[in-house]
Amino acid sequence: MTSTAFWTGLGFDLPRLRFAFHTAIAACIAFLIAWRLGLDHPQWSAMTVWAASQPTRGQLLEKGLFRAIGTAIGVLAGVGLLLMADGAPLVLVLGLAVWIGICVTAGNLLRGLISYGVILAGYSAAMVALLDFGQPGHVFVLGLDRAATIFLGVVVAVVIGFLLTPAAAEEEMVGRMRRLTIRLLERLADRLRHGGSPGLTVDEMALLSDMAAIDEQCDPHAAGSLRRRQTVRAIRSILSMQISLLLAARRIETGGQEACAATLDLAIARFAALDLSEEPLRLLDQAAAEADGLPDLAQALSALAGGIRAHRASLAAKTLEPPAAYPGVMHRDWIGAREAGIRASVSLLLTGLVWVATGWSSLAFLLLGLSIMVTIFSTFDNPTQILRAVFLGQVYGCCAALICHYLVWPLAGSEFQVVLLTLPFILAAPLLFSHRHTVASAFDYAMVSLLLLHPHYPVTGDFLQSLFTVAALVGAPVVAYGVFRLIYPLTTKRRLATLIRMMIDELQIMARKEDASRHRLVWRARLYHRLLRLVRHAERSGTSSPEMIEGGIAVLAVGEAIVALQEAVLGKQLNPGETRAALAALERLKHLQPDPDKAQTALARVAMRLQARHDGRARIVGAGAQALDVERQFFTAAGPV
Repeated sequence: MTSTAFWTGLGFDLPRLRFAFHTAIAACIAFLIAWRLGLDHPQWSAMTVWAASQPTRGQLLEKGLFRAIGTAIGVLAGVGLLLMADGAPLVLVLGLAVWIGICVTAGNLLRGLISYGVILAGYSAAMVALLDFGQPGHVFVLGLDRAATIFLGVVVAVVIGFLLTPAAAEEEMVGRMRRLTIRLLERLADRLRHGGSPGLTVDEMALLSDMAAIDEQCDPHAAGSLRRRQTVRAIRSILSMQISLLLAARRIETGGQEACAATLDLAIARFAALDLSEEPLRLLDQAAAEADGLPDLAQALSALAGGIRAHRASLAAKTLEPPAAYPGVMHRDWIGAREAGIRASVSLLLTGLVWVATGWSSLAFLLLGLSIMVTIFSTFDNPTQILRAVFLGQVYGCCAALICHYLVWPLAGSEFQVVLLTLPFILAAPLLFSHRHTVASAFDYAMVSLLLLHPHYPVTGDFLQSLFTVAALVGAPVVAYGVFRLIYPLTTKRRLATLIRMMIDELQIMARKEDASRHRLVWRARLYHRLLRLVRHAERSGTSSPEMIEGGIAVLAVGEAIVALQEAVLGKQLNPGETRAALAALERLKHLQPDPDKAQTALARVAMRLQARHDGRARIVGAGAQALDVERQFFTAAGPV
């Protein structure tokens, strides 16, 4: 048996072990440098290394940047809160509750590592304010010390990590998009030849699932590189074009479009052969011209070809603008962000009031731990599932810190030896990071053990007081569990329900705005992105049924119908009777909830009138009416959350 097989058989992931070991070495280096520079809390540099390290260079550079910025803002806020409190714990608690609530709200509205930096600014203020509360005379010195240790950790993490981690494989995302485009065009060619039912097929479910997975990977892929950020913008625009194409294909119920399908076969072969010339895009344009009687399909094919051209042109010109026809408007969970901010503020305020009322100093550590958890985990789909692992990690970290402090450090004869004797406890973390049973708890072990290990000589300490501090720290995930269960309970299913509610509300808002058709590009981009988020949330909640995804697609069909009617009314393209019917339908759509039947009847009536005079909009309006009819339960069940 090889050594690799031996370690794998024991449950260790060797690539993860190597990455964690490199990170641990960097943490030790940062710890030693910070101590040698005379910084008061050198262990914070090692903590920063664990927090900033990433598996690729791009993510490492960008996360290090946002950690430095977020820390600087958080330190300034923490110092400001200490000065404002002037020794009054109640004022400090109120200030922290407000500041962290604002940061959590903003962090839940933003995406990627910008969100990370904002959230970090929230709990960094708590780390400065709570750990330094008993030393008001040294506020600025302590604030500078915190900032210096963290900046040093970021620098070490970036330098060591850049040397030891690989660059991201930039073409991976482009390759996934190419394969997705081929599958989508194959599906379209089949519909053009044979037609099909309007119901969601297994192939279409798989296509939407892959689109949602690609969209989710866009932000990590873009980290640390303007070129990859440019690629991601194009990818998101092309994803929107692909959704338009998928929706247009679903409306093809009768086949017979052999010429268009044959042209698509030629384009598919070109894409499969990695042809980067203009030819496959020219074939898409040709297929669009051959889409007889299918204007929405022709528009989607032309848009896809144009989007790929725009991406190639932007790469050549080194610009960052997405195609204008598909702007980069994304879903933002305003409801979830508001609830997360309220949850963080209320929980910190209540816990802080207990600290103020009792005067028990160890509760400051409980408040600190809680501030970290209600900020970081507020962006998770279901934080209660991970808090058990967090609790175990903190127990491991506290036990390691107690052993180091009271059994190992007394063996030291100098402060340098105290620092050296701390290093084995840092180097033990990779074993936890790489084993399948402890990987979820490893980060908390690394952070909590270092938080408690403030090196000093001669070694002193009150074991009973240390136990109180440990109890407060390990109590933080327990309190956080209760917070996430009781204050706006945060689960994947609840996020899914909120998303559905927001999608239907968007339709009602569109119907109320008479000029919504003039902003169709914005609402279309936002609803398309919400559909991808719906697919992802449905998969994670265990309710990834075709009915759920069909409901999301039905929202898009109704949205298209609203825009078509508004364009016709504003453009005065209807006769008086049709105009009255269209306005009546829009009025019903303003109150889609809780009774979609009236809106469905009104839309069907307009579709019949348009069909009678062979108006091309009849297909779009009729599809919206059919969507409301078939997915009545989806629209009815989406109530307040």
